[in-house]
Amino acid sequence: MTETRLAAQTAPHDLPVPPALDTFMRTGWAAAPLPAGARVPAHALTPARRARVAARFPGERLVVPAGSLAVRSHGTDHLFRPHTAYAWLTGLTGEDQAGHVLVLEPDGDARHEAVLYVRPGSSRNGQEFHRDRRHGEFWVGRSPGTAETAALTGIRCEHRDAWDKLLTGAQPLTRVLTGVDPSVDARLGDARRLPALRPAPAGLHAVIDELRLVKDSWEQGQLQRAVDATTAGFEDVVRSLPQAIADPRGERRVEGVFALRARLDGNGPGFPTVAAAGDHACVLRRTRNDGPLERGRLLLLDAGVETDSLYTADVTRTLPLSGAYTPVQRAVYELVLAAQESGIAALRPGARFHDFHDAAMRVIAEGLHDWGVLAMPADEALAPENGFHRRYTLCGSGHMLGMDVHDCARARAGVYPDGVLEPGQVLTVGPGLYLRPNDTSLPRALRGIGVRIEDDLVITGDGARLMSAALPRTADGIEAWMAGLLDG
Repeated sequence: MTETRLAAQTAPHDLPVPPALDTFMRTGWAAAPLPAGARVPAHALTPARRARVAARFPGERLVVPAGSLAVRSHGTDHLFRPHTAYAWLTGLTGEDQAGHVLVLEPDGDARHEAVLYVRPGSSRNGQEFHRDRRHGEFWVGRSPGTAETAALTGIRCEHRDAWDKLLTGAQPLTRVLTGVDPSVDARLGDARRLPALRPAPAGLHAVIDELRLVKDSWEQGQLQRAVDATTAGFEDVVRSLPQAIADPRGERRVEGVFALRARLDGNGPGFPTVAAAGDHACVLRRTRNDGPLERGRLLLLDAGVETDSLYTADVTRTLPLSGAYTPVQRAVYELVLAAQESGIAALRPGARFHDFHDAAMRVIAEGLHDWGVLAMPADEALAPENGFHRRYTLCGSGHMLGMDVHDCARARAGVYPDGVLEPGQVLTVGPGLYLRPNDTSLPRALRGIGVRIEDDLVITGDGARLMSAALPRTADGIEAWMAGLLDG
């Protein structure tokens, strides 16, 4: 590493390093090898994944970056998570993957060779080891070398500095997963240096996401682990409610309690936790979580644990902070539950993805009409040219789930979301009602109530299996569950 490059990874408040200390820091370090036989957990699965992607682009070079570090504030970076496509294709999920790049190099006969360009652990013979705050082992810990990474993944590895050789000599058609690593985009994004791509039915983003839609048994197991850890996190939250209610920023305590479980049992929360109490529950994606918890109001908790393999759960429960729903709260809750039940009943192979949402929304519209909130019948409210029910339930009722909480979002519309369900797909069903406190179209008794019930399901041969069944969903079940945890 040059002194100029090293200076960019040091800070003004770093203490000077005299030459004698620099020399001393480079000597006397014992080897610290990885455990013998270590492999990434998905080691046996990734070769077939890479082959399936490569088969869609014969003769083309495919470039899939892990991503780059992002500055949070001066001298500190956001916690790094590799891009999902990179992690799915390599099995590498750690924070030390920043700057790495997977290349599927065309190798004739429609085959590809996988080459992983990595930044190996810092050499103890240079200054990077003890002076580079971003990559030095003294600062951020041990990173595998190229040979070790090859053993972990089964992929041939090259030093990241060898990356420039990709742009020498004859160039194949090159397709890049763009928008992931700015340095990769800058190096390979100049069309004058690379042959023009042939038209393709789908781009690299879309192909990878479409191939990830159906989860194999190992992936389903990882998602079940995420759901089970999330269940434990919800139990932790309920046990903490007396302290949270006494705290002026009880929503923050709820968020923190769940985050502790997520870090103990996995990589962390799979997305920003929504811990929305009272009127805040009427805001669809409120993650500020700085409000109080008031007895007699509701807490909408939307959260999920991400496993170390980067598969995440996504579960929502709406809890009565007094331990029991009021009659009005119960009426809203039971309408949302009926909508969810109708949505779940619509899940089966061959059904359109949108069918469960449509089924849930019909129940919502009928209920709002019965309450007098919607003056027109459900059919009229649901008509595409109207959609009046959406004033109270604006967003969709669910999404695909996997390594991203909104998984496979780059798939072509005809595959998802306008496609049909297949066994092995995992998705959420989570309708809600958000009756805002300042909505004068509502009776006063309904204002300020927000309810969402969201569960994770896997499509089976004849229906769907509820992965989050360990968490109660009925109003009576939630009240009894909370009482048991708070009395324990």
